[in-house]
Amino acid sequence: MAKSLDSFNCRSLLNVEGTDYVYYSLVEAEKNGLTGISTLPFSMKVILENLLRNEDGRTVKKDDILAVAAWLSDKGTAGSEIAYRPARVLMQDFTGVPAVVDLAAMRDAMVALGGDPQKINPLVPVDLVIDHSVIVDEFGTPTALSHNVEREYERNGERYRFLKWGQQAFENFRVVPPGTGICHQVNLEYLGQTVWTREEDGEITAYPDTCVGTDSHTTMINGLGVLGWGVGGIEAEAAMLGQPISMLLPEVIGFRLTGALKEGVTATDLVLTVVQMLRQKGVVSKFVEFFGPGLDSMTLADRATIGNMGPEYGATCGFFPVDGETISYLTMSGRDDDRIKLVEAYSKAQGMWRETSAPEPVFTDTLELDLGTVVPSMAGPKRPEGRIPLENIATGFAKSLVDEYNKPDQLSNRYEVEGEDYDLGHGDVAIAAITSCTNTSNPSVLIGAGLLARNAVAKGLTVKPWVKTSLAPGSQVVAEYLAKSGLQTDLDALGFNLVGFGCTTCIGNSGPLPAPVSKTINDKGLIAAGVLSGNRNFEGRISPDVQANYLASPPLVVAYALAGSVQMDLTSEPLGHDQDGNPVFLKDIWPSSQEIQEFIMKYVTRKLYAAKYADVFKGDENWQAVEVPSSQTYAWDDTSTYVQNPPYFEGMGKTGAGISDIKGARVLGLFGDKITTDHISPAGSIKAQSPAGAYLMDHGVDVIDFNQYGTRRGNHEVMMRGTFANIRLRNHMLGPNGREGGYTFHYPSREEVSIYDAAMQYKAEGVPLVVFAGVEYGNGSSRDWAAKGTNLLGIRAVIAESYERIHRSNLVGMGVIPFVFEDGSSWESLGLKGDELISIDGLANIQPREKKIAQVTYGDGTVREIPLICRVETLDELEYLKNGGILQTVLRDLAS
Repeated sequence: MAKSLDSFNCRSLLNVEGTDYVYYSLVEAEKNGLTGISTLPFSMKVILENLLRNEDGRTVKKDDILAVAAWLSDKGTAGSEIAYRPARVLMQDFTGVPAVVDLAAMRDAMVALGGDPQKINPLVPVDLVIDHSVIVDEFGTPTALSHNVEREYERNGERYRFLKWGQQAFENFRVVPPGTGICHQVNLEYLGQTVWTREEDGEITAYPDTCVGTDSHTTMINGLGVLGWGVGGIEAEAAMLGQPISMLLPEVIGFRLTGALKEGVTATDLVLTVVQMLRQKGVVSKFVEFFGPGLDSMTLADRATIGNMGPEYGATCGFFPVDGETISYLTMSGRDDDRIKLVEAYSKAQGMWRETSAPEPVFTDTLELDLGTVVPSMAGPKRPEGRIPLENIATGFAKSLVDEYNKPDQLSNRYEVEGEDYDLGHGDVAIAAITSCTNTSNPSVLIGAGLLARNAVAKGLTVKPWVKTSLAPGSQVVAEYLAKSGLQTDLDALGFNLVGFGCTTCIGNSGPLPAPVSKTINDKGLIAAGVLSGNRNFEGRISPDVQANYLASPPLVVAYALAGSVQMDLTSEPLGHDQDGNPVFLKDIWPSSQEIQEFIMKYVTRKLYAAKYADVFKGDENWQAVEVPSSQTYAWDDTSTYVQNPPYFEGMGKTGAGISDIKGARVLGLFGDKITTDHISPAGSIKAQSPAGAYLMDHGVDVIDFNQYGTRRGNHEVMMRGTFANIRLRNHMLGPNGREGGYTFHYPSREEVSIYDAAMQYKAEGVPLVVFAGVEYGNGSSRDWAAKGTNLLGIRAVIAESYERIHRSNLVGMGVIPFVFEDGSSWESLGLKGDELISIDGLANIQPREKKIAQVTYGDGTVREIPLICRVETLDELEYLKNGGILQTVLRDLAS
């Protein structure tokens, strides 16, 4: 790490227990010109320190630092752009595989350039946690865990061999094997350090632990005072390779908490309330920071629960400052004693330590919640912000049956299930799952679920026979304290056996329902319900058979498995009857806060965390049995349908070719407003009739084994065939009545073909391509394949009215030039039909935000000049384009 230019003379020393740490003091910076920064929000202090430490006069200038001080006046409305360098990167296996593929391809390219392949390593620490692949095939049995793990390895053997090769081949890269836990919980319990250190040239520099992750719920780590959020794969790769991430200084919304939760109210009830409030407030792309005396009564696990659901309330992050509770959690979870002491000393020296008595920071805006007003709730049936008080769930479902599912007068309909001694109706709970990072990191709700199960078993209650039950803890720590406390036995008695360590139901890996249940639901058009302790409940996400999904605390998941239906009011109707025929109500089996706390104090211990994370990267016998060769470069298997060497570096020389003019380009697509990365990037299931499906069948893959695009992100042949293949995408080249999906016209033949097939035909003909679009092109999740696929299809430029910020950056990172219309025009106002030829000259010496002219030759021969603005924003981005992309830029730098 190069030394900062230190324009504000803030480089200082901090001695902790006899060790000297270099740090960039905000206190000194305030004395030396950054007036008032002590009143910044804590999250903005983290950003400011990042800029002070990385000031180099190019990516981070003195003016960028001054813009943070000016934030106190403009409060984030100025839109100042900065270059941010996170301390580390977190990945899960879906999004991590393509990143490791790119690193492996860069090693091959380094060899081709005559360089040392060992130079290709992440330049910041990277941790990849395999947690997205286990599926709940078996449930409710003692063998469920072993069976599901066996199927997981059968399905994902190729991917796991590749990741294990990466684990031994790359420095600064660690893989947490399958069966360990969910990446965000492992991050909270083990990987996150709150204060990071780096030793170089005999000096140890201390700075805030910050991270970006290739999963949106990376925000969970903000509960530990670690600033982190989810990014797309290209941004993550840039951070891995030492490149800064471009971001705007955000608005920061202060969320003031007062009071304390009442008896019987859980952290899940709290977070659902927070999500609803912040969605109503509107915090998209903003930071949210929590403050106020209510934090004094809030455990760190509760804070992490709120931080986790940042994507659900739309914020970039939900940040909690470091305080005494942070230190208590670091201690309990087994962090190193010296690190714990450093965290406290550093945070206090930097003015990053929260004290209730201290003045409140300056915020862009604020809102407030008295914790004592939170009531038991669930959210559903389709949106995480759709919170409903528990007593209104039944009436809410009845209303949804009419308003959202168009099933009037069917509330009481029930149908016999063939071969079973029960019937099914609307609102019956088909899935009850304790799952996902949101709640399985929180001992209070998991111990609560176990105690509720114990009380239910003692009363003789049983789960309804049509409910698919599952327990997928976020870490082995959870499984251990449930086992040691004896509560797992009671959960097992109700069918909540361990099914795996991973995201499972929350990401749609809920597995098939029992065949008779599935058949009845589909044959009769039933609106079945799922109750899960997850963070997302979008229709179709949890299971194709279950349309109405409710987010709930783990104890309520167990309660609804007992009740069997969301048509019941659990606050007034009995869950069932005891051995003597007496009604048993939810309040009769709900554990007290004191009882939960006693179990936590006894069974959730520092010793337990230390034991379970002592050898976290070793893995179980399944992982240890995965054999891979020890080699600097990867032995690509040409027959693999999961992992292939991408063509980004084919024919690459030691110097970049520069930016060539676009001559006689054809139009591949005319797209409308707010085309999302879901429309552009391959996601979800692979259709047999699609180009990707045809490729897989040509390579001997049966339809049943297609898996999904997410598991095949390491194979560019599959992914590029799925680019622009969304069944709801509309290409206006096909006319107002043209079919939806990934289709276009090839010119001059005017043959209607798939976008992929057209692109390959143009490539064979040596014809470059452009795409036209409307406003907010690339809106939504920042999927890396939305840019990678664009590049591989041969698209040289995208011309739109405006862009989503991250997708614009990702296009540049993949060597695609983003343009906007200068004069507010659009492809529609210009009368484009898609049969035009497009040429853009003068690109060799283009500068950021420079105006250019596109020459458009219409189908009738008319020629028109269209003014454009190049949306390359910085000199670094210009270098990426000259080299063909960010990966090529880094590779050439390392090779030279």
